[in-house]
Amino acid sequence: MVSLQKVSAVVDCGVAVNPDGVVAQMQGGILFGLSAALYNGITIRDGKVQQHNFNDYRQLRLNETPEIVVEVIKSTEPPGGLGEVGTVSAAPALCNAIFAATGQRLRSLPVNRALLDKRQADHRNSFSLPNGGARS
Repeated sequence: MVSLQKVSAVVDCGVAVNPDGVVAQMQGGILFGLSAALYNGITIRDGKVQQHNFNDYRQLRLNETPEIVVEVIKSTEPPGGLGEVGTVSAAPALCNAIFAATGQRLRSLPVNRALLDKRQADHRNSFSLPNGGARS
């Protein structure tokens, strides 16, 4: 069984005017990115997109979230943008972690848990994601 216990992120945004805000932005972005990588895809039926708004997108629940540690690099550079750094880096980091743990390289998102289960069973290992969710 592979589970994501902890996410560590380091960010250099120049002088952090509001360090707690930087940490919160990174934590929220990481959770949003992990949710997208684990649960969210766009499906089309009869030529129409099935997802209409955020209520159609599964998000990680509090009991599914890993510990997130964010370190803000102390810098004397001018303040810079933080934007969506946590969001866009979460999926590649998750997929690389799954590869490191299982040897299975993922080539599409959202993470196909059934395919991972089958591949792991073929290798006599179990890849289990609790509650249909993921902590990988």
